[in-house]
Amino acid sequence: MNKILRHTLIATLAAASLGAWAQSQSRLKVEDAWVRGTVAQQKATGAFMRLTAERELRLLSARSPIAGVVEIHEMALNDGIMRMRAVPGLALPAGKTVELKPGGYHVMLLDLKAPVSAGQQVPLTLLLEGQDGQREQVELQLPVRALNAQTMGQGHQPHPSGGHMH
Repeated sequence: MNKILRHTLIATLAAASLGAWAQSQSRLKVEDAWVRGTVAQQKATGAFMRLTAERELRLLSARSPIAGVVEIHEMALNDGIMRMRAVPGLALPAGKTVELKPGGYHVMLLDLKAPVSAGQQVPLTLLLEGQDGQREQVELQLPVRALNAQTMGQGHQPHPSGGHMH
């Protein structure tokens, strides 16, 4: 009897701890996430999505096993010339949707290990940081769209990708 009581108590405490942990974590809504397909010799592509954070977050970095290097990039018109550059992070204001799209902010997958083509799924991990310094990871599986896909909503519509917090 004592053994059963001890296991019940441990299970109850574990459930209570998990509940507190889940409530303290931020929530990130990820919508219409996708990766642009490539051709045989292409060594880079972009990942695009809409991100909405429930509380202030900062996207610090991303990683994927399909790429040697993953960076957060910005495309901006500067003196009449469109330029792309890596940025050290991206603010995700509470309750506001930040769109990562072609021609704007996006995740750049560089030094690809193999081409990616429509119909494949690409694993992508986002590293986020809250104002309290707490870091968390969001694991995504992004569908690959055809190379000529320009913006979200064009071509085939994948199911929205959801994030999984760690």
